[in-house]
Amino acid sequence: MEIKNNRLFNDDGTQVNFVQTPNKGGIYTPQYLVMHYTAVTTFESTLNHFQNPNADASAHLLIGRDGRITQFAPFNMVTFHAGKSQWKGLVGLNKFSIGIELVNGGKLVKSGDKWICPVDLRKVPDDEVIMAAHKNDGIVNGWHEYTSVQIEIAMEIAMLLVKKYNLKDVVGHDDISPLRKSDPGPAFPMSSFRSRAMGRQDDTLDEFITSDELNIRSGPGTNFNTITQPLPKGTKVLVLKTEGNWSFVDVLETVHGLMDLEGWVSSKFLVTQ
Repeated sequence: MEIKNNRLFNDDGTQVNFVQTPNKGGIYTPQYLVMHYTAVTTFESTLNHFQNPNADASAHLLIGRDGRITQFAPFNMVTFHAGKSQWKGLVGLNKFSIGIELVNGGKLVKSGDKWICPVDLRKVPDDEVIMAAHKNDGIVNGWHEYTSVQIEIAMEIAMLLVKKYNLKDVVGHDDISPLRKSDPGPAFPMSSFRSRAMGRQDDTLDEFITSDELNIRSGPGTNFNTITQPLPKGTKVLVLKTEGNWSFVDVLETVHGLMDLEGWVSSKFLVTQ
């Protein structure tokens, strides 16, 4: 993909679907990328919402669960995705950041034996729900999982945006508005997403697979507790740093229902693909 005249184009040279939102401001120079979930489960509901002038809400991009993309404003034009927010001394991140929304129901509620998105009241299948605690409150709850195609496309775009606009960082809405927002939430692999977007343009050099079942620990040694069940043989990991015979890794797939899993493993059980 590429960016031309502040608009996103596909690999084949065609422009991604562009629907101009009425909810936009003036020209600006982006410094950050902010990731969001839509808090609804369908692409169309957010598409329509961002076209409603009374909504006073928008973002630069919307990425569907099937990988569909719509752009609502050029990347150098302010959109209304951040609201009341601050980060690194900046107040009101609309004026300083690009916003990407991913179709995702976010924090779910239980109704009987079913998980429900509280905004659009749609049922979310059990196999799309993970139990996790949000970093801002520590409370375990059901969260809507993102799809692999969403994450892959968002990653490609994030890397492109960071390079094109020399962005300083990739953050979540729950970073810049921690008291009132929970998106993109614990189902989003923010740590690895940020790491790869902010400079690992060729992270395949650090990618390995586990040669056997492998314990993943809280520190570099067998005296540290295991974080979860052993990683299955053949699990893809990204080595972020090493200490002696131990590697701190980012697990590149969902394991035991966990996304964005990081920890220490014995380096001797890591092999190149």
